[in-house]
Amino acid sequence: MDVSIQHPWYRRPWFLGFYPYRIYDQYFGEHLHDSELLSPLYSMSFYRPYFWRFPNWVDSSMSEVRMDRDHFVVNLDVKHFSPEELTVKVNDDYVEIRGKHDERQVLLAAAVCTKAGKAVVSRQFVEMTRTRVEGLLAAFPKLMNTGKQHTFVETDSVRYVYQPLEKLYMVLITTKNSNILEDLETLRLFSRVIPEYCRVLEEAEVSEHCFDLIFAFDEIVALGYRENVNLAQIRTFTEMDSHEEKVFRAVRETKEGEARAEMKRRAKELQRARQDAERSGKKSPGFGGFGSSSMSSVTSANIITDMIEPERPKVAPAPVRSSGPSKALKLGAKGKEVDFFVDKLKSEGENIVTCSAGRKSSDASKVLQPPVNMESVHLRVEEKISLTCGRDGGLQNMEVLGIITLKVTDEKNGRISILISNNDKKGAQLQTHPHVDKKLFTTESLIGLKNQEKYFPLNTDLGVLKWRLQSTDESLIPLTINCWPSESGTGCDVNIEYELQDQGLELNDVIISIPVPSGVGAPLIGDLDGQYNHDSRKNILEWTLPVIDEKNKTGSLEFSIAGKPNDFFPINVSFVSKRNFCDIQVAKVTYVEGNNPVKFSTETSFVVDKYEIL
Repeated sequence: MDVSIQHPWYRRPWFLGFYPYRIYDQYFGEHLHDSELLSPLYSMSFYRPYFWRFPNWVDSSMSEVRMDRDHFVVNLDVKHFSPEELTVKVNDDYVEIRGKHDERQVLLAAAVCTKAGKAVVSRQFVEMTRTRVEGLLAAFPKLMNTGKQHTFVETDSVRYVYQPLEKLYMVLITTKNSNILEDLETLRLFSRVIPEYCRVLEEAEVSEHCFDLIFAFDEIVALGYRENVNLAQIRTFTEMDSHEEKVFRAVRETKEGEARAEMKRRAKELQRARQDAERSGKKSPGFGGFGSSSMSSVTSANIITDMIEPERPKVAPAPVRSSGPSKALKLGAKGKEVDFFVDKLKSEGENIVTCSAGRKSSDASKVLQPPVNMESVHLRVEEKISLTCGRDGGLQNMEVLGIITLKVTDEKNGRISILISNNDKKGAQLQTHPHVDKKLFTTESLIGLKNQEKYFPLNTDLGVLKWRLQSTDESLIPLTINCWPSESGTGCDVNIEYELQDQGLELNDVIISIPVPSGVGAPLIGDLDGQYNHDSRKNILEWTLPVIDEKNKTGSLEFSIAGKPNDFFPINVSFVSKRNFCDIQVAKVTYVEGNNPVKFSTETSFVVDKYEIL
């Protein structure tokens, strides 16, 4: 805006054309810092001098005031205001420019909260305290229960626009005068953003990706107003793909590889030096003064890892000569010296592998477990049970949570469909991922993307199907435990029985933990199927059974110990199984185009989260 004004001579600038007058602080309409409320006496030109907010005028733009003898030009940056919020007028010798935000029609905050009103992630877009936001979210569940609407509720001051996300809520807090249609459209965009970063819509998963969600929220709303962006643009802005970063990572990986190769080379040199020292009869570094003849078998079993730490100087203890007869040439002493040396090395942090002929084959199988043969399309079927029973019978609560997780490692197998074989007759409730075509799954039991032109994400564990079974039907208990403690003259006689009700299951590594009284000694075991272990420190008797299946579906344990019947509860049970409880499996994987079969691999697990008999 150009306005021609003639100034009196005493108010004209003395040095014209040397430089324009600049206003550096461009954060108009924002709150004042506490230190800015008291302006210094020597600052008479501006209410907020630019040197008080040095970091702000660096990253903001500048406004200029250019003057000559008969006119001046004001170029003012008012990017934080809309045209309707600005007024310009001439008042005497001054040009008055006013900008006022209309705070009545803005989005105040966006939050992901639990059904109890606890904030998991919250982002405020106007000046609000944490206490106010937590108070608004805490009042939200009470208002929602009394309201009739399914999309929003209102108070005297704010409006809640919300959408359920399984066990959570996506909530937008706006003013009552905001446009409800625009708020609903913004809410839908917020709800679509969350599954992009969270595989499972649970509190722990949202908390883990909280910063990613906040960055995405900032791309949707700025200063309380929605930006004109879509989901693809938000993903691009938040990823911030950088070529320089890729080069830096490649250089760092190369250096790390060179460092690992140098470590291995150095480790070989150290091992060779030790072997040469043994052959020449000299003391090897850190061997503590033992002869080389008794060390040859141990040194060959010493494992040198990839990460070699610099050796610390070790002081060998001075040999103590006894006054009795010498035992240096006593037969059989060599093995004792070797054992003593091995124990010494283990105490110093060395990893020792002993080649013993009596080593159990089961231990070797645990160390050298074969890896899972994973194809480029790998699916995991996982179930977790939480169960609570009464000691006198009756199922208090049983919940089984299951999920099928997909991982694709080859891009050519990204466009696929998964056929699910659902033979469940227990009443499990199924739910698909938001990006999965629900109609296709309902009609044909096929899991596929809504947009069949898109690919499943690569190298990412994606939960495509979940199910939940909750019941109090005693016939659904997979493994029943009956405990019969009876008092006798010397204590209690306890009889515990188990029975596998679901004969289609095979339970492995079953451990039934029974608490026992403390300070009364070990229990006296009678009849026993399987094995037992008494932990005197934890006061627990563990009944261990390697396998419980159709051929071994019942068993019992009897023992006697001093105590009372209530001392043997609660009983806890743990097990693992390669067969799931709800008969839901992956039948086939095919390409979207051509319906040709795809080679895939699966692994199934059924584990215990909590299994108690109270």
